[in-house]
Amino acid sequence: MLLISAAVLASITRARRGRQLYLRAIPGFSAVDEAAGRATEMGRPVLFSVGLGGVDSITVLTGMTVMQHVGRICARMGARCIVPIDGPSAYPLAQEVMREVWESEGRPESFRADDVKYLTGGQFAWAMAVMGLMTRERVASAFYFGYYGAESLMLAETGYQVGAVQVAGTPDLYQAPFFVVACDYTVFGEEFYAASAYLSREPTMVGSLVGQDLGKMLLLGIAVAGVVLATLVHAGLISANPLVPLLSQ
Repeated sequence: MLLISAAVLASITRARRGRQLYLRAIPGFSAVDEAAGRATEMGRPVLFSVGLGGVDSITVLTGMTVMQHVGRICARMGARCIVPIDGPSAYPLAQEVMREVWESEGRPESFRADDVKYLTGGQFAWAMAVMGLMTRERVASAFYFGYYGAESLMLAETGYQVGAVQVAGTPDLYQAPFFVVACDYTVFGEEFYAASAYLSREPTMVGSLVGQDLGKMLLLGIAVAGVVLATLVHAGLISANPLVPLLSQ
């Protein structure tokens, strides 16, 4: 734990001093700007969904980080960004985040409060409402970043039918395959939680992300060393695995 903590703190310090830390390119995040800009060219709106749940869900809050980035691009380019909300507690937060985005871009008069819509708290009722919204508005781009259940393929199929460029992100590996087959880009697993650091490039976030990856590499190295040493013990080439007393303390 001390080594992992040291790796995180060292990476944060390096990032704050201006060092460019390497982040692997994630196609789903790299396509965010392009997909949002496409709506301006076509004169059609963007749809951004943070999925199911309220502000008590870290998945929804992570989705709102990406929503803030997409909203900033839309505000800069003059495109509408429609945000359908399922959780009652997430609705006022999403509306305030989008309002602040438009104000920070110097276009508060262009913000449309009714584009952040609380539809319903029911899973499939919400999904049907979003599908109808996508069809009526003929959205040019659709983003799904959050927690989804069985409605994931319903939404993605509708987006495909209206010709939208679709970018999806979810930590739920049960739903990721449905997004993979129907969306242009999909971010899943731990990549989803890297969104804040990847899009903002804020030094503390980037340093924390890199430090955690170094910690994972350390744990993986210990696991591999343990397997090799255990194999040598089993083969009779060494008498004891030196990692056993170290890890059993």
